Amino acid sequence: MSDTNIGFVGLGNVGSKVANNIISNGYKLFVYDLDEKKSKILVSKGAIFCKSIEELVTEVSVLITCLPSPKSVKEVLFKCLPQLNQRHLWIEMSTTDEKDMKYLSKLVLDKKAEVLEAPITGGQHRAESGNISILVGGSRESFKRSFQILSCIGHQILHCGEIGKASTLKVVTNYLASINLLALGEALMVCKKYGIDLKTAFKGIKISSGNSFVHETESQVILNGSYDVGFTMDLVCKDVGLFDKLTKKYQIPAELSSLMLEIFQKGKDKLGDRALSTSIVKLLEDKCSENLRAKGFPAYLVDYENKKDGIEVIKND
Repeated sequence: MSDTNIGFVGLGNVGSKVANNIISNGYKLFVYDLDEKKSKILVSKGAIFCKSIEELVTEVSVLITCLPSPKSVKEVLFKCLPQLNQRHLWIEMSTTDEKDMKYLSKLVLDKKAEVLEAPITGGQHRAESGNISILVGGSRESFKRSFQILSCIGHQILHCGEIGKASTLKVVTNYLASINLLALGEALMVCKKYGIDLKTAFKGIKISSGNSFVHETESQVILNGSYDVGFTMDLVCKDVGLFDKLTKKYQIPAELSSLMLEIFQKGKDKLGDRALSTSIVKLLEDKCSENLRAKGFPAYLVDYENKKDGIEVIKND
């Protein structure tokens, strides 16, 4: 099947960048967001804004959703269902609950349509460049059908198996990123209190066994003071909450996840739902009467690498 008309619902910080990469690769793009203003740049590039989700679905063969919560995913999908048929493929790119995803996918399959979960990971800057990574769950046939579209969006693409596995793996990766963020805040504060130049501390961690993707990215905007990674406190609480839910489901005595959830919930209560997730470190700065500023770090992240071709990550490599 040749999929030329793509529908995209959810034009937030990441969704708008993903949608831009789709239209930049020659697809006819139909978009919808509760805030029509978010579609302005895409419309200037040829995208068509639809007044309703129902209208959008009738125009496309592939529907992509990139939404902030499992609740919003459900609400959008329920509006789509009456229009879905055997020509449609639904690709859900949010970080959502695996149980919900299994339930919703069954509703879609019952309409004879296809479904994939394809959460993205790697940060807003890589979503913009088209070099983000994509975790995909669903049938191998639907994966093959979607690969050309997914290749416009990302670089490393991993087929994880059936529906539920990609959603769960994405929750795991977000949990690991969040715990790393908390640890980095404490580590940088120890360096500051000891009198180590924070630029030296950044370099030292980067060349050490303590390095990580989170350090190379989020530490930079912490040291700048912008905290701007385009990810908000409500989203990190949602993701850590989903991980904590999984530990309870499988009766895993995971002490760290419940503690992390408590810390980020406090941050959300104090700083607000839409506060940047990295500003959790600001709470530590305030308690210590210190700031973790250093010169020469960017206010926001940019992926300076050219767009790389989409490749499938082979699991037995």
